[in-house]
Amino acid sequence: MRVKQAAVAISAALSLTLAVPAFAQESREFSVSTVLSDAFPWGQAATKWAELVDERSEGRIILKVYPNAQLVSGDQTREFSAMRSGLIDMAVASTINWSPQVPELNLFSLPFLMPDEAAIDAITQGSAGEKIFNAIDKKGVVPLAWGENGFRELSNSKKQVDGPEDLKGLKVRVVGSPLFLDTFNTLGANPTQMSWADAQPALTTGAIDGQENPLSVFDVARVDQVGQKYLTQWHYMADPLIFGVNKRVWKSLSAEDRELLQQAAIDAGAWEIEKSRRELSDTLAAIRERGVEVTELTPEQHQAFVDATAEVYEKWTPRIGAELVAEAKAAIEAR
Repeated sequence: MRVKQAAVAISAALSLTLAVPAFAQESREFSVSTVLSDAFPWGQAATKWAELVDERSEGRIILKVYPNAQLVSGDQTREFSAMRSGLIDMAVASTINWSPQVPELNLFSLPFLMPDEAAIDAITQGSAGEKIFNAIDKKGVVPLAWGENGFRELSNSKKQVDGPEDLKGLKVRVVGSPLFLDTFNTLGANPTQMSWADAQPALTTGAIDGQENPLSVFDVARVDQVGQKYLTQWHYMADPLIFGVNKRVWKSLSAEDRELLQQAAIDAGAWEIEKSRRELSDTLAAIRERGVEVTELTPEQHQAFVDATAEVYEKWTPRIGAELVAEAKAAIEAR
């Protein structure tokens, strides 16, 4: 009897010991990198994703959002590499910031490729978007869904800009992408790559004349307070966001949790895109109310910029992939 009782006790102890790791895995926390905080639509997309995952997993999966690129010490261009290596678990990221590692993402930075929101959707929701996701996956990151940072518009402290000639000699802050340098150099401007943290004091002192960013960034960051009196809505490029996961993290999840995580990303992305687009008119009105002179290009003025940057396509199409560029253009024309 004593032997039997001892055996039962040992069996129960072993069962408890084996159950502990399984129970510990029930709740998991993952880091999510994003460049902007939830004061901006970009950060709101990450927050919404975390909320949906928390709700649908009943608190079992926790996404902890780290804004302001703090997981890469503010260097947002290192985000993809850090994520691929496993230093970051997940991200809601800019196509611009990931483009140095995934050349296909430069598609969205081709000047004046996408004239409107329907053109963005034609690419991201079609076969071109699928090919871009495949390219990201091959680099070690699993893409789950699209979000949107919006069209990047031009502002400056000097003058109204409604034609390529107005950019001659204008000192403009641009993000860390060679394609951006080529575009602004082609237009005769004097582009300078710098972080946004460095750009704001440079705009204040007049070290640079202008910058390019989505309207939401211009508005929330109060760029008008650092001398930016003129804003041109030229829609020269759009920056979709990507919800992504480190491949090793993805493989560690069950099929059910993968589905939960991806569907939450899709829903968060759709929510953020709709919200961002819906708020644009109010954002623009608020910018105008603060005394900023807003220029909206006529079709003829827009075409002048398209013509002036044609040589950028000749240089960058082979790097991006001629087939992908052609497929994106066809999708836009058929929208």
